[in-house]
Amino acid sequence: MIGASAGGVEALTKLIKELPSDLPAALFVVLHVPEKGISVLPQILNRAGKLKAAHFREGEEIKYGHIYVAPPGRHLLVKRGHICLTPGPKENGHRPAVDPLFRTAARAYGRRVVGVVLSGALDDGTAGLMAVKMQGGVAVVQNPEDALFSGMPSSAIENVAVDYILPLSEIAPILVNLANQPVEEDTEKPISTEMQIESDMAELEPDALHQSDRPGKPSGFACPDCGGALWEISEGNLLRFRCRTGHAYSPKTLMTQQGDALEEALWIALRALEENSALAERLAKRARDRNHNKTAEQFEAQAHSVLQRASVIREVLMKGDIQAS
Repeated sequence: MIGASAGGVEALTKLIKELPSDLPAALFVVLHVPEKGISVLPQILNRAGKLKAAHFREGEEIKYGHIYVAPPGRHLLVKRGHICLTPGPKENGHRPAVDPLFRTAARAYGRRVVGVVLSGALDDGTAGLMAVKMQGGVAVVQNPEDALFSGMPSSAIENVAVDYILPLSEIAPILVNLANQPVEEDTEKPISTEMQIESDMAELEPDALHQSDRPGKPSGFACPDCGGALWEISEGNLLRFRCRTGHAYSPKTLMTQQGDALEEALWIALRALEENSALAERLAKRARDRNHNKTAEQFEAQAHSVLQRASVIREVLMKGDIQAS
């Protein structure tokens, strides 16, 4: 299971180039792409290496030596013996997202799973990689100093007991070695209730979506996507948030999404204040024209006061860093 975001095309290209055509494993790739966009990642990977890459199509069986790429607008999920695509709730603001792939693979295949986190901003992939480790799988992370964007690798290293932290050039040999090692499956290892529910949510299972008993505890924060209440989920040192409809966030992503929502609210407030000032000025001129000087002065004072408030908001927006402001 390989997850990447910003800088991921370059990282994936170099990694796939070094893998042999007879690799005894199947590769599943999630790269953050615009939901309504067109992804040409399979074509890029086909040109780069010896393995066959394609967007997954419903009904396909899992085959060794194949790379299954998540298409835009769908989560790529692994079930026992097959794969599925769902338009499930976004995780960390993305669909496809890395966490649902890692989490469902860990639930289905346990110790046979290797999770790989490559270059990317923020912290998608961390919760999924933790799920891989919880079920006995192997965690591999690109060295942040070697990544074009260090956010995703750094978050994974800070929160998960990673097995390998490697420069990109050393990841392919490790994957080949791991793929050739026999793994005895642990059929006794239980799956946590949280992992079960979150995997079912990504698959749009009605029972998971409609049940009132949610993992975690109410956080007091609202979901940036739907406005619903967010539940706070703690796994070891990792803190996450998920709402009733299934949208999920890691802390850095939630802060970023809140910053985006705040910026949008500030632009709306700025527009409303400037319109209010313009209306007050028009009413002041109208009063002056009718020699209602006292009324005109009141409207002029209101226009000046509103413009002062608008200038404060404009200054914050012009700094370009809403969270820091």
